[in-house]
Parts: sequence; C-alpha cells; structure tokens
Amino acid sequence: MLTKNRPITLVLLILGIAILFFGAVMAIVLSFSHLTPTLGFGNKIAVIPIQGVIKNSDIITEQLINFRNDRQIKAIILKINSPGGGVGPSQEIYSETIRTTHTKKVIAYLGSVAASGGYYVASAADKIIANPGTLTGSIGVIMEFINVEELLNKIGVEMRVIKSGEFKDIGSPNRKMTEKEKEMLMNLIVDIRNQFVTAVSKGRNMPKEKVLEIADGRIFSGRQAKVLGLVDSLGNFQDAVNLAKKLAHIKGEIKLVYPEKKRRSLLWNLIFKDLVDDIINRVDQRCGIFEYRWNGEFRVSN
Repeated sequence: MLTKNRPITLVLLILGIAILFFGAVMAIVLSFSHLTPTLGFGNKIAVIPIQGVIKNSDIITEQLINFRNDRQIKAIILKINSPGGGVGPSQEIYSETIRTTHTKKVIAYLGSVAASGGYYVASAADKIIANPGTLTGSIGVIMEFINVEELLNKIGVEMRVIKSGEFKDIGSPNRKMTEKEKEMLMNLIVDIRNQFVTAVSKGRNMPKEKVLEIADGRIFSGRQAKVLGLVDSLGNFQDAVNLAKKLAHIKGEIKLVYPEKKRRSLLWNLIFKDLVDDIINRVDQRCGIFEYRWNGEFRVSN
C-alpha cells in the first residue's frame, strides 16, 4: 500500500511546493506595486481619491510623492469628496500638493462635498472644477466637547482632578468650561482660522480681505463658489480630465492611473465598513480637537 501511494504523495508534494512558490512571488510583486503605479508607456494622468473625513495624511501624501516622481505621469487629479477633517492632516496634504504643482499640473475635482478641509486641500491645486450642486466652502474651524457633569452627579460619580496648571484639564467632560478657558480656545480658533484664510488666499491668488468676508463657516454651491472665485469652472469629472490633458499639453489618448487599493473582503465592505467608519467619525467629532470640518451629515458614496 505504501508503494502505491508514493506517486500520489510525490505529486501532492510537488503541487504544494509550486503553490507556495507562486504565492511567494505574488506577495513580492504586490508588496512593490504601490511603488510602481504605472507600467508600460504613454500619456498618463493620475487620479488620487480623497474621500470621507480627513483623519490622516500619510496615504495621500505618499501617493502625491509617488506620482510626482513618476515620469510617465503628466498631470494629477485630486478627486475630492470630503467634508474636511483634522487641521494637521489637511495642512500636510495642502503643502504636498503645493510642492507637486511646482513640477506637474494638479487639478482638483470637487464631487458631492468638498467643504472645509476638503476645500483647504483643493485650494492648493492649479485649477478647481466643481459640479453646480457641489457643497463647498465652509472656511473656518470647529471644536466640539461633551459635558457629562449632570449625568455623573445623577449616578453618584464624583471626579477628582489633580493638575499642574489652571488649564491642564481644559475641555474636560466632567465640568463646565470657564470663561477664561473659552477665551483662550477662541483665540486659538481665530489663529487657526486665519491660517485657513492665508492658505486659500495663496492658493487661489485672492486678497485675504476677500477671503475673510466669507470665512464664517458658510457653505456654497459650486455655482456660488464660482461667482466668488473659489472655483475656476463648473463641470464633471470628464471635464477635469480634459482640463488636465490640456494643461499638461497631452496630445492623443490618455490613460487614467489610480493608486493601488487595499484589498478587503466583500463581507467587510458590505456589512462592517460603513458601520465602523460611522462610529469612528462620531467619536472623532467629540474628542476636543481643532478641525477644518463641515459639521453636516456626510456619507461616502462609491
């Protein structure tokens, strides 16, 4: 019996080794795929999606750098569908976009929503295209806190705080904020708002005074934004592609190149992704950080 089973065992062993070898090769190829987003030759335009709340800048800035250094990429489109997010991440993407415009044309296409930090990023591009009904603008800063002092009192919980300075527990949910604390935070908000105004003024080549007039957090339609000078033209994504092609002096056919996507299971995408993202967004909105974020209800549509 052992002699008869040897050929089968040998075949299975060879097959197993072949599968492991193929898997190892594929893993190596995929690990380097984000470093080589384009293959072959031709005129290529990169498209970088910026979707949802901006919590981190690492992925977007890496994509900008990779596409900027790729000689086959002639222009870059930022496809923005975001209500904004963290101040730091928005500023980092803005700075990397400005740096990219020194070597390649960058077009910002505004989808359903490109407000606050979403617009902050867009203002760094060479040109901005929005749909007539795009919600944009919301130039300003927001900071939110919750207060559970009364709830804790009702359930008999007393919080005791030992701190090294008067403002060490500023924003604590366990007590009301003092007027002195409110004044200090308001000064910070005005400073960060002015940074937003300066960025838009620089990116859009607009006088600061003109930007300040509309820097009260209000949102605009794409059509209103065009009248105000916040966007250059109205159109859809194909119009953005055509403009990128024109500015990059591309003749003939072009190929759109997207960043490598992270692979997740269909079950995750169908059931858990929206739920987890919604929970994270709602927690983030109440953690007492300064944000360039429009506070309206927002959903990312694929």
